[in-house]
Amino acid sequence: MIRTHPETGRKTIFVNSAFTKRIEGMKPAESAALLGFLFEHVTSPEFTCRFRWRKDSIAMWDNRCTQHRVVADNLTAYRRMERATLIGDRPF
Repeated sequence: MIRTHPETGRKTIFVNSAFTKRIEGMKPAESAALLGFLFEHVTSPEFTCRFRWRKDSIAMWDNRCTQHRVVADNLTAYRRMERATLIGDRPF
């Protein structure tokens, strides 16, 4: 759950509400409580960046230390999305 970023050496919380289901070695209720806190904590406004889309904008992020959250607030605009996944390091 805590990993070291291989390039910066900084510790990161590596949880995602869509993929992280439990914390191994904890009682189910304790795991749920801690994960609930972490899921809310990592989406706090102080940790977010709002990208303002404009014509020909491109956005990229490092999933090792960033979470992506879609805000469907402009349904009239066309957005073409491509995903590239790189083979890289294993979390440690």
